[in-house]
Amino acid sequence: MNTIGLDIGTSSVKALIASSSGEVLKVCSPEYPFQTPKPLWAETDPGVWWEATKKAVRALLDEVDPSSIGGIGLTGQMHGLVVLDGKGEALRPCIMWNDQRSFAECEEMTSIIGEEEILRITGNPVLAGFTAPKILWLQKNEPDIFARIDKIILPKDFIRYKLTGEFFTDVSDASGMSLLNVGERTWSNQIIDHLGWKKEWFADVTESTEVTSKVSSFGAKSTGLAAGTPVVAGGGDCAAQAVGSSIVEEGKISVTLGTSGVVFAQSDSYRVEPEGKLHSFCHAVPGKWHLMGVMLSAAGSFQWFKNEFAKLEDKIEKDGGANAYDQLTEMASSIKPGSEGCLFLPYLSGERTPHPDPHARGAFIGLSLRHGIGHVARSVLEGVSFGLNDSLTLMKRLGINPSNVILTGGGTRSSLWKQMLADVFESTCTLVNAQEGAAYGAAMLAAVGVKIKNSVEEVSREWIKETERILPDGKVETYRKIYSRYIQLYPSLKDHFYSMSSLF
Repeated sequence: MNTIGLDIGTSSVKALIASSSGEVLKVCSPEYPFQTPKPLWAETDPGVWWEATKKAVRALLDEVDPSSIGGIGLTGQMHGLVVLDGKGEALRPCIMWNDQRSFAECEEMTSIIGEEEILRITGNPVLAGFTAPKILWLQKNEPDIFARIDKIILPKDFIRYKLTGEFFTDVSDASGMSLLNVGERTWSNQIIDHLGWKKEWFADVTESTEVTSKVSSFGAKSTGLAAGTPVVAGGGDCAAQAVGSSIVEEGKISVTLGTSGVVFAQSDSYRVEPEGKLHSFCHAVPGKWHLMGVMLSAAGSFQWFKNEFAKLEDKIEKDGGANAYDQLTEMASSIKPGSEGCLFLPYLSGERTPHPDPHARGAFIGLSLRHGIGHVARSVLEGVSFGLNDSLTLMKRLGINPSNVILTGGGTRSSLWKQMLADVFESTCTLVNAQEGAAYGAAMLAAVGVKIKNSVEEVSREWIKETERILPDGKVETYRKIYSRYIQLYPSLKDHFYSMSSLF
């Protein structure tokens, strides 16, 4: 029996079929744009997701009998605001996770509920990316649309509705709305009542492995799926990605080296960082939670450095030579740890963890005539590694002690960077065979929901295998000393960052 994982992403739907042994049989990923009608805005017509989903599922079923699909798991971009009328039609485009228009509403909501109470209930401060401040913005700025609301759902749950005609969400995705009591894993009546909203607007919330509904006749006709196919709750993309990387027990941590960087740890209990510097959400593993730190420019910092300062290396690559990134890391590998006193602050897009500061900026500290491109390239890799270690350090203070750090993302191509991370983290780092991210995690959740597997832990043990292991070496003590200096830089420069940003 096979399962399907559907990931409703920012710019594409990723759909895959996984066999009962975890083999990925087919992947399809149709793309679509999103709109930015004003600065800081980001919107998508939910109908675009549905059209892409239909296309993706039909492509999967070209070679697989629909009757072989035992269940479907859903995941997708978190925080998006989808509002429906009484006929189930979208009232306006979705206000997406990367939309920043509601910063004033974050302050308003915090003042209504209270900063400490918000943190206690939801595990997080109110952020502009989250869903609740978007609802406040809609209430204030589009009252005619607000008055017609019948349901408020998240992006992946819009696809659930189209497939099944039912409204459900899961605890991991709902955690990013600023409306869930994360410790109790249920909607916060206190917050909803204080804001004067209707409880019936919000879908029933379940654990991620629960079967919520079945494909309707309309869903079957639209996609080619068999009517009655079970649809499992699924999870937010970060939680599903973690399931797909085997982060399903306390002590395992994943670090994703994408354009941004994500440090993700399962927690067996509800833990909240006292200042809200880490996200604290329900995990997609039933009865568990997770802590998450987000770094806005991780591998993106190295990409920026390559694009702007490695023109010669780019030309060599275009002329048939070695990859430009490989050239840079080879030069960096000849430099000793610490880059002979050059330190890099990786705040090229502002920062989120541990410094939620949009005014933060990147900086090279300690440059001298001694430094060449190899020194600076290494300092960029080291600075990003230190920035990721900030999140890991916060997790350790809350009692999460990593037995293993699983590395994912494009940055794992670099042997130098992988070893550097093991040394900075002072932890064994590993890579795993699963490469399909959140969609694969959604297929795993579906396998548990329809009883192909007994638990998330079981399917993780059987489907996900270690492919590489990196142990810390003799550079640990050196990096510990350098990191102690790195963490002094942001507090020293914070006011300067703010004053400079006000000039431009």
